[in-house]
Amino acid sequence: MDSSAGPGIASGTPASRRLHIALFFLGIATFAQLYSPQGLLPLIAADQGVSADGAALMISAATLGLALGVIPWSYIGDATGRRPAMLVAISLACVFSVLAVVVPSFPMMLAMRFLEGMMLGGVPALAVAYLSEEVGPRGAAVAAGTYISGTSIGGLTGRIIAAPVGEQISWRAGMLVVTAIAVLCVLTFSATAPPARNFTPRRSGVAEAAGQLFGNLRSPTLWVIYLQAFLTMGGFVAMYNFLGFRLAEPPFLLPLWLTSFIFLAYLAGTLSSPRAGVLASRLGRRPVLIGGNLVMMGGVALTLVANIWVIILGMVVLTAGFFAAHAVAAGWAGTSAVAGRSQSTSLYNLGYYAGSSVFGFLGGTFLALAGWAGTAGMVLVLTGVATVLVVAVLPRD
Repeated sequence: MDSSAGPGIASGTPASRRLHIALFFLGIATFAQLYSPQGLLPLIAADQGVSADGAALMISAATLGLALGVIPWSYIGDATGRRPAMLVAISLACVFSVLAVVVPSFPMMLAMRFLEGMMLGGVPALAVAYLSEEVGPRGAAVAAGTYISGTSIGGLTGRIIAAPVGEQISWRAGMLVVTAIAVLCVLTFSATAPPARNFTPRRSGVAEAAGQLFGNLRSPTLWVIYLQAFLTMGGFVAMYNFLGFRLAEPPFLLPLWLTSFIFLAYLAGTLSSPRAGVLASRLGRRPVLIGGNLVMMGGVALTLVANIWVIILGMVVLTAGFFAAHAVAAGWAGTSAVAGRSQSTSLYNLGYYAGSSVFGFLGGTFLALAGWAGTAGMVLVLTGVATVLVVAVLPRD
């Protein structure tokens, strides 16, 4: 921070409200596009002649691109500013989102989804660093919760709009409608995001950039936070990737438009993530993070019951627990950085989306091997390991 830096954005001010609105809509624009194919996977599998885990590559390709994009975008944001870098990144993502549905072959679709994901990587790479610089530590927890709630609304929007449109017209039309919504959200972000007060442009040489990145990996605390993202996000995405396949089979035999309403469970994340930020500022981050993981595991266990209402309850509980834990961990990755702050949040997101790519695909393998119990069992193991690491390593704060 230089001498011209302002005191930061105070909570309750018009600038604070603009920041919250901007980050909320940015979260929607990012995650609506990222996950719009998820509710369409059975249609994509049938149309393209691929298996369930093959269709899930439409998600994994984008999340892999995002995982690989977050670190380069963190350096671009350091040099050009967080806000302008995020605006360029999300705008380019909208372009690749359109290309992903107009190209003629499935491999080309996956390539466009990968590039779309790389562009989307600019948002999670920089959003938490942007708000951490512009508000105080206590306000950062609440602002991070608002951003995370926007990501949950985005995930819901992408899924619950794309699937009914896709079933009535085509899966391509479903994805295009979601892209149009994302463009409107990008325009809202551009109009409302306040200019940075506490940012100083910085260009890093290769040696310094490596120090900023790998310096954070010397911290056991940060390692556990990054692994938390890798394990729990992987399990969370696997649950939503393959639940539609389960509900389309006996004894449920539900049509796609009806199964898409299961994504309304995302509203639980919209409510739990800002609340988790408030609780973390009062009680400490560690107990809230542990509690979120345990709630998530309880939700996974409920989905093993062969009753549609119990499954819906399980997905609500799972989603509330996951987003509560994620809101806390994402903010913790930025405020606990020991080297570059944006690089720390990028490493968190690298773990987050690498987990989505790996386990979002492997969940289909377990589904083929052992049915839904295989997928749910994988997620319980992943979340259990993450929780043990938090208990064993993370400090009380």
